[in-house]
Amino acid sequence: MTPIVALDSVGKSYDGPHGERTVALLAVGFTVAQQEFISLIGPSGCGKSTLLNIIAGLLQPSSGGVSIAGNSPQTALDQRKIGIVFQDAVLLPWKTVVENARFLLMIAGRLDGAAQARVDELLRIVGLAEFRNHYPHQLSGGMRQRLSIARALALDPLLLLMDEPFGALDEFTRHRMNVELLDIWSATRKTVVFVTHNIAEAVFMSDRVIAMSPRPGRVVDDFRVELPRPRTKEVRYTREFNDCVVHLQRLLERDEDTTL
Repeated sequence: MTPIVALDSVGKSYDGPHGERTVALLAVGFTVAQQEFISLIGPSGCGKSTLLNIIAGLLQPSSGGVSIAGNSPQTALDQRKIGIVFQDAVLLPWKTVVENARFLLMIAGRLDGAAQARVDELLRIVGLAEFRNHYPHQLSGGMRQRLSIARALALDPLLLLMDEPFGALDEFTRHRMNVELLDIWSATRKTVVFVTHNIAEAVFMSDRVIAMSPRPGRVVDDFRVELPRPRTKEVRYTREFNDCVVHLQRLLERDEDTTL
């Protein structure tokens, strides 16, 4: 079966103002199967967000290749097969919850009866149905991010890319949002690539965790999380969960030490 995401020796370099060359990514390669939940972790500046933007078709790699279900990222982007959720919810403050959720459908010219019914169902899934006529300033930070997720899913994308979507939330809200996102994922079964700095968050959410080195970013481990699903918040208190977190923490610390 063709993977949803396939990266083959992807590299990314930038030329500086004085002719210096910065290598951001080096020979990154992995695949993501349909309905998998994959997290990218690594230290700040390792190229996680750069790699996510390359997968999304927003940046071109300097070397190597990327395919989305056998097509180029740009083709997938043009065909609305990629949904993106950023750290900032980026909502339109003058539009209501339901209007924000429908916005991409309206832009794409696909706001028919079936699409509107899908938006209603998504608002139910993310727990915002009763807030459909509220405005973004009337929502909590977690609610705004749930709305951002619903908007990204409204076009029924093949792939959902998430760049630190809970990074600005407090720890308690973030833990709750982790559980809620897994509920949304279970209901929609989208393929997800999720960027985070938080190792415990990555382990809790993912089928696999791709650990990246300090710049130039390269894959140092493709770690399969052998924890049963569905996952509840109680899994965080198990020895198996802690073992996964410790393994990845030690790996990243050891790799960082070798670059000093």
